[in-house]
Amino acid sequence: MTVYRIKSKSRSWDGEPIGILILDAAYPCVPGNVGNATTFPFPVRYKEVRGASITRLLNERDPALLAPFIDGAKELEAEGVRAITGACGFMALFQPQVAAAVHVPVFLSSMLQVPFIARTLQPEQQVGIITANAACLTEEHFVNVGITPEISKVVYGMEEQEEFRTSVLEEKGTLDSELIEKEVVSVAERMVRECPKVGAILLECSDLPPYAAAVHEATGLPVFDFITMIRHVHSALVPTRYSGHM
Repeated sequence: MTVYRIKSKSRSWDGEPIGILILDAAYPCVPGNVGNATTFPFPVRYKEVRGASITRLLNERDPALLAPFIDGAKELEAEGVRAITGACGFMALFQPQVAAAVHVPVFLSSMLQVPFIARTLQPEQQVGIITANAACLTEEHFVNVGITPEISKVVYGMEEQEEFRTSVLEEKGTLDSELIEKEVVSVAERMVRECPKVGAILLECSDLPPYAAAVHEATGLPVFDFITMIRHVHSALVPTRYSGHM
């Protein structure tokens, strides 16, 4: 007999192991984007961090955003999720503080995978990071997710790509997915051409996973992103039960 018990009297639902903190932004989230629930083969629960605009998080690195990030994480925890992830790699800015504020694992930035990726490569190889805006990534972001100075990396940005910039960074209201795919593939090809020691690619931005397959096909390299991280976390929260005997 299987006995089920409630985890909290504050809710009357179950089955959403992953909670996702999402920015206060407005642009189309296509399938494959962290902000599109159809991306995942399991239920997820979203929590918009009110006031956390792209400008305040990326350009201004506004420390006043810490409080609403912590509040959002605590709300997700109270609603029953068993791990909290983010929907923007720049949420690395608050990774240590949010992780300390709740009692479930926190994975705010896709860049948490970089130390793991680096240790799978040959000593002379580099991790290639493709980010929404290279100019906005700082040493603080890297340190907060464990990317120490000895980890060799190169960073290329999407901020000069017209469709990505106007659709995502400037939120014009429309998004040409095929054009963005061409843009990110172009950036990836330029990166591996200019930096031949790149042995794997990490897509920092939560808007880029829809194009991971195209980047892999163009470069032949392993491609990591928010979805590889979230699927990994989910597999730890909901392990497969194997049946049968040898």
